[in-house]
Amino acid sequence: MWYGVLCGLTAGAFWGMIFVMPRWLAEFSPVELALGRYLAYGLITLVLLLPRLRPLLRRLTRNDCRVLLRHALAGNIVYYLLLSTGVQLAGVAAASLIIGLLPLSVTLLGRRDHGALPLRQLAWPLALVVAGIACINVDVLTHAVAQQRAWPLVAGGMLCAFGALLCWTWYAVDNARFLKRNPHFSGAEWSGLYGISTGLVALSMGAVVLALGGAGGPGEGDLPRNWLRFWSIVSIVALGASVIGNQLWNLASRRVPVTLSGQLLLFETLFGLLYGFIYQRQMPRPLELAAIVLLIAGVAGSVWLHARPPAAQLQAPPA
Repeated sequence: MWYGVLCGLTAGAFWGMIFVMPRWLAEFSPVELALGRYLAYGLITLVLLLPRLRPLLRRLTRNDCRVLLRHALAGNIVYYLLLSTGVQLAGVAAASLIIGLLPLSVTLLGRRDHGALPLRQLAWPLALVVAGIACINVDVLTHAVAQQRAWPLVAGGMLCAFGALLCWTWYAVDNARFLKRNPHFSGAEWSGLYGISTGLVALSMGAVVLALGGAGGPGEGDLPRNWLRFWSIVSIVALGASVIGNQLWNLASRRVPVTLSGQLLLFETLFGLLYGFIYQRQMPRPLELAAIVLLIAGVAGSVWLHARPPAAQLQAPPA
């Protein structure tokens, strides 16, 4: 299980990049960011998987293809389209910390799975998570009032981030259940197929968008559009967050209960905040720092509770 925890932590470090990419490429719309990232993801995974692609495709069933399609949409394209819009409208901190609700949402949705602890045993780690999320939301709202930001835009961005939260909650639980039920695919194989299917969906959607006249959106259109920089950044994020991060997450999903995998998703939020502070060249404010400490404590507490052996195993065997 500890190997799974380490894989989940490292995946979170790679996934944290996705929160700052909309700021790096603020002149591009969320549609362009999502489709560009996943086109690059599909091409990279196709190249990596090409030597063993034919026998792998022969093992795919019709049900596997349906799962790949719905995961490509919910876990990648629709998710990142909503998240990018949320970051551009509400800011990195607000969007990343709405996604920080994933531990709660995944725990609740996956609470009936095998290996999941009862919610009453997770009460104090989840209480720490709730307290941390409350701190950051108070901070975001207070800071927005001080800056006199347009509330309709901030509210719209937060709604988009909440939609991204719903997408990824369902994907995380459904993907974990599928991998546990289908051991005939390794984590690397499934991650590769997932990448290719996402690239195909992104290519199809890109063709439709071009046919309809382009991808408009709330990107900052007055900035110069450097396409070489665009493709360089989306390719780096595709390699790190999608190829490497997703493979690590598949390894983690096979080794930890769904309730614990929900807690490990907090590392994505924490690394996203860290990268955001570095990008903005500022230290966290007091409430942000309190939120980070509370979230880390909640994750550590959940890991400790899952690592404890059952009480029945601690009792001496009958004579």
